[in-house]
Amino acid sequence: MDIQLIQLLVNGLAVGSIIALAAVGLTLTFGILRLPNFAHGDFMTAGAYLTLVANLMGLDIWLSMLVGALGTAGLMLMSEKLLWSPMRDRRTTSTTLIIMSIGLSFFLRNAVILIWGSENQTYRLPVMPALDIFGIKIIYSKIIVMILAVVAMAGVHFLLQRTKVGKAMRAVADDLDLARVSGIDVEWVVLCTWLLAGTLTGVAGGLYGLITAVRPTMGWFLILPLFASVILGGIGNPYGAIAGALIIGVAQEMSTLVIPAEYKLAVAMVMMMAVLLVRPQGLFRGTL
Repeated sequence: MDIQLIQLLVNGLAVGSIIALAAVGLTLTFGILRLPNFAHGDFMTAGAYLTLVANLMGLDIWLSMLVGALGTAGLMLMSEKLLWSPMRDRRTTSTTLIIMSIGLSFFLRNAVILIWGSENQTYRLPVMPALDIFGIKIIYSKIIVMILAVVAMAGVHFLLQRTKVGKAMRAVADDLDLARVSGIDVEWVVLCTWLLAGTLTGVAGGLYGLITAVRPTMGWFLILPLFASVILGGIGNPYGAIAGALIIGVAQEMSTLVIPAEYKLAVAMVMMMAVLLVRPQGLFRGTL
């Protein structure tokens, strides 16, 4: 296989792994709360900046990512209490929720610019040479990103399949009314969903900052691949979101062989449109 193809495959898997983490959080809130959250990418950005702040204060990058993940989870829980919970009580329409999430995304992005400025920033990390495997240059950070993403996905699988809260999440996603009648505390499940989504999204933002510059628009430009991953994998299906994210991540990087790199985001748009036209339920069974 051509070295360039392998290089692009590795890059695609690294980016796809990051998208997968955030997409799991997005598909859970979409499937359980019926909330298409267009601010999700900007929560990723918030996670990256919180990680940056902790790192510049002298914390190890991994502890910094933990701070970023917990901070992002806190921001998402705050948005739940201040915005989404009151709107659900008022039985607000999906259109209103979409408009509100877009407004929230603008608020978060401009808050980041106000606090940290608009220039690109990077973590304070030791300089490490790229790993050379048979002529293929692989940056250590990309290897770390893929390993941590796999560990995080394994943790999500264990939580969803083996724990009480995970089973409750799947029950609420499948049928909210039936879950409520069965005695499941839906509000508790909602809070746990935001906590999990925020943690994964914060980790994704921190990891994305490892392979690219930390900048205010980093998450906004990932919102299209995020939604494409969720739709491709089936809305509400976390495993489908992971598969969809990896497919889109690799497809975007491979597309640079035939189109300029600036247009690779269009690949996610084309794939999303194709899935909506041919198989609206996604490649795997979703909850919507």
